[in-house]
Parts: sequence; structure tokens; C-alpha cells
Amino acid sequence: MEIYGLVGKSGTGKSYQSLSICRERGIPCIIDDGLFIGKNRIYGGKSAKKAGTMIGAIKTALFTDEDHKAEVVEAIKKRNPESILILGTSDRMIYRIAERLELPEPGELIRIEDVSDEEDIVTAQTQRNLNGKHAIPVATFQLKREFSGYFLRPLKILRRVGTKSTVVAEKSEVRPTFSYLGGYIISERAVYDIVKCAVMSSEEINKITGMDIEKSDSGMVLYIELILSYGIRVKESAAAVQDKIKKEVEDLTGFNITAVNITVKGLA
Repeated sequence: MEIYGLVGKSGTGKSYQSLSICRERGIPCIIDDGLFIGKNRIYGGKSAKKAGTMIGAIKTALFTDEDHKAEVVEAIKKRNPESILILGTSDRMIYRIAERLELPEPGELIRIEDVSDEEDIVTAQTQRNLNGKHAIPVATFQLKREFSGYFLRPLKILRRVGTKSTVVAEKSEVRPTFSYLGGYIISERAVYDIVKCAVMSSEEINKITGMDIEKSDSGMVLYIELILSYGIRVKESAAAVQDKIKKEVEDLTGFNITAVNITVKGLA
């Protein structure tokens, strides 16, 4: 197994450049911030972006927790890729991660300055320092459950061929807890108000008679009781309301909505 390292200071765009490097060199897998990634999906590990503090994020990225380490070591053995690209902020970090994950010593270290121009590095650092934005080389739909409640949005890497641009890879942008000056909390009352605005704009809904919220690390389940307008098609209208509520709440809060359970209490 060949091991490569991509070295660059925090916020210089390593995650952004990693997919291009892997595509050009035929490297199938990446170790980045506590995750073992391949084919734009997570094979194992937990993201350092979910840590509550910067120190916690560093420990996660270095696989200091034995259970975390064991999970990724097992995932690597199961996949047995021909090569892996490890991302780190220093040579020492790259070698330490390789040692912790029982991988061969890296044969080549790539500097971020060699694959990204100065303007791109400055732009990446500005996004990190001013906006707290971190990139993860995984498609957003793969992260919605793990990053429920975080600001998360997709980013696409484009390749221009002639006059057309083609998407060659997708990654995600997240704002982790430790990047904020203070906490980030959305109250249940705010969720209720979002649901109310979403459903009461529909002619099929007469009123909301009750709502309950069940939260977990992976997302949120909404239980909603409704009175529908007389004369509408109940099944079709309820399904449309479910879809609308899910979209509105996810778009405005960042929560992953795992289910919207609707009970029709009556018609009016």
C-alpha cells in the first residue's frame, strides 16, 4: 500500500485540493480530520469538525481515541486500497497519523503550495478565518445525518472543457461548533413557527392542533396534528405537507429531518 501526505497549514485548502490530487494520481482513499473517505463517501471514523473545541478537533484528527482508531484501522483493512492520501498540517502530523493507523510510512509528501496558487490559498484562509468555513471531501447527502444541526452546503469542483463546465467531484462546506464565537441553538419554538408558516400558506390546511419534536444526534422527528380543509384529497394533501415541512425546516435550520409524522385530526 502506498501512502501519500498532503501538508499545509490549517485553512489553506487541503480538503479542497485533495480530490483533484486523488483523481490525477489515481489515489482511491483519503484520511482527513478523523475520517476514512473513498469514492465520495465515508468508510469509517468520525469527523473532527463535530468536536466542541479546537483541542478536541486535533485529538480526533490524530485518532487518539482507541475505539475511533480501531474502527478506522478495521475499515482500511476491509477496503485494502492500493494507496491513501493523508491530510495534515505538518510532516510530523502525517507520520503520526500513519503510525496510529498502522499504515506504512508515507513515501511522498505533497505541499499545498505545489498544488494551489497563492491567491487560492489566501481565499481559503479568508473563508476559514472570517466565516469559519471548513471543507469536507464528501458529498453533502452523505453528511446530513452526521452533521444535523450544522450549517452545511454542497460545493462542486468544476473542470472546464472548451465552453462548458463539467462537475468532476463534490464536497461539502460545514461550519463546526469550534469556529463560532459563542453557541448555536435553535429553540423548539422557532421550529414550530417555521412549520406553522410552511403549512398555513397552503389552502389544504385549516390549522395545526399540536406538534411534538423528538431530537437525536442524527436528526429530528416531527409529530404534527392537523385539521385539513373540507373537500380536499386527504392522503395526497398530507404527503405534500410532509414534503414541504421537511424541506422548509431543513433549509432554514440545518437539521436533518428523519421523519415528519402527520396525524389528521379532522376536516373543517
